[in-house]
Amino acid sequence: QVQLVESGGGLVQPGGSLRLSCAASNNIFSLFNMGWYRQAPGKQRELVATITTGLNTNYADSVKGRFTISRDNAENTVFLQMNSLKPEDTAVYYCNAERGIWYPNYWGKGTLVTVSS
Repeated sequence: QVQLVESGGGLVQPGGSLRLSCAASNNIFSLFNMGWYRQAPGKQRELVATITTGLNTNYADSVKGRFTISRDNAENTVFLQMNSLKPEDTAVYYCNAERGIWYPNYWGKGTLVTVSS
């Protein structure tokens, strides 16, 4: 069982920055591919960024060049650095951990990011 706890959300003005963190509860964190997803009001959950165990990264087109995903296996934590935030980035951001189809897929409870002046 893996518990994921997100933090770092809040209210920020357009053009501002936030850094989200997701702490995992176990010491096999390094075996998981990690991801950030978001869900805006009235919309479906969508991929924001992923980082594999081999540190390969992937980003949604809407955040490329503005967001950076990283991980610290020693601290069992994945980060999402968000710069040049826009109102359309407003959403609940969720952390995800997966190891492929033979293992459960884990989600955090989310952290709210609001971009507004």
